[in-house]
Amino acid sequence: MFRRVQLAIKRLVDFLASAALLLILSPVLALIAAAIRITSGSTILYEWNVVGLNGRPFKGYKFRTMVTNADQLKQDLLDRNEMNGGPVFKIKDDPRVTPVGRVLRKYSLDELPQLWSVFKGDMSLVGPRPPLAYEYENFQEWQKRKLTVKPGMTSLWQVSGKPLDFNEWLRLDFDYIDHWSPWLDFKIILWTIWIVLTGRNH
Repeated sequence: MFRRVQLAIKRLVDFLASAALLLILSPVLALIAAAIRITSGSTILYEWNVVGLNGRPFKGYKFRTMVTNADQLKQDLLDRNEMNGGPVFKIKDDPRVTPVGRVLRKYSLDELPQLWSVFKGDMSLVGPRPPLAYEYENFQEWQKRKLTVKPGMTSLWQVSGKPLDFNEWLRLDFDYIDHWSPWLDFKIILWTIWIVLTGRNH
């Protein structure tokens, strides 16, 4: 009963905070959209086909930080994947990222459209990062425990230096799931704000 009350409070905080941030940050969102449009074309948002709570697929959005044909170019970069183990693809110096995209990524500004997903209830402010649909299809059964809670905009993995080891990523997600509390969410949000303001999102 107590945990259900905590989860209800978490959802209320997500709803109110995302609504307020979408309103307050609307001029910033408009400026970012204009910068992307002027410098690299008309596709402003990247459609993010990901998987959420209990394996439910949903479509989220990020500001586009890569060239428009990034998904096609990815095939030529697979041998440069820096993520050890698992189906996730990560490289730090991705040549597909545009100059504006580098700035957006450094300060996590590309993530701001996810506030809409939080507002709708597909995501939370804090929780394990949602996997892409094709990544989830390659998860082993035990790895799907990652999605027994709602995915989040920020996570324990992100404030822990984003280790490039898939099993360590999962360990951090499971640690969050096993020890979740409103206080833990609050600490992760504070850590995230510090990382964003200092441009240490690497």
